[in-house]
Amino acid sequence: MSHDTEDTLFAALPAQMPVLIAGPTASGKSALALRVAAQADGVIVNADASQVYACWRVISARPSAQEEARAPHRLYGHLAQDAAYSTGHWLREVADILAGEQRPIIVGGTGLYFRALTEGLADMPPTPREIRLAGGALTLDQLIAGLDRDTAQGLDLANRARVQRAWEVLQATGQGLVHWQAQTPPPLLPLSACRAIALDVERDWLARRIALRFETMLAEGGLDEVRAIEPHYDPTLPAHRAIGVPELVAYLRGEMSLDQARDAAIIATRQYAKRQRTWIRSRMTGWKKLKMPQ
Repeated sequence: MSHDTEDTLFAALPAQMPVLIAGPTASGKSALALRVAAQADGVIVNADASQVYACWRVISARPSAQEEARAPHRLYGHLAQDAAYSTGHWLREVADILAGEQRPIIVGGTGLYFRALTEGLADMPPTPREIRLAGGALTLDQLIAGLDRDTAQGLDLANRARVQRAWEVLQATGQGLVHWQAQTPPPLLPLSACRAIALDVERDWLARRIALRFETMLAEGGLDEVRAIEPHYDPTLPAHRAIGVPELVAYLRGEMSLDQARDAAIIATRQYAKRQRTWIRSRMTGWKKLKMPQ
């Protein structure tokens, strides 16, 4: 795999050309976005499914208030913790930003957001709440068993959120996810119209950063954020499935020690980062790769 340097990626960047920055959790995406904003001007746009919720500044590693003051930021912390929000919602909000006058610097780790942006998104009917609740009550194995074969073959079956979404689509429409994906319209922002960068990170380097970051989250108030939500905790809500939240809820309810919760959250984050790295290697073949650290 060939790699570019940060200087070559952003040298002579055409005026107003959007910049996309994707990478695993804790890989340094937000810091890179701030450097790009300082060099090339623009508005930093969130592409992380947990950072859209107002309740999770620390636990989702959202940019700090000081970082947000260094450049305009959009789609960060703008939703209530129980708000319904999907890839389609995000794409519609990004469309409005793309129509604006500032260069968008779109940064995050949610691969589905970037795929929808650069490859198009099928216009699937909304899922009724009762079907979402029914799916949330099933085990992962039960959800997988309820998928159509074509969808199951192309899905990351270890990712409960994606499996449940596919199950919900089939239940709500009678058609599998693959059927709807075949109806995908042209993309809002094809790769040819932007500078798309995916961070390539070394596994052990990232594992150390993940562990250190979770310790920092605890020191900076992450547990307090979860404590405020715990009385209303609902594992079927997307916001409440943010990594670290179920583990710290278990601690607050006396089901784990703090050390156990910390270790479980770090392991879950590493597993998530592994899936992100796999996605980048297999699904972002047309993106420029930037080795981290340089």
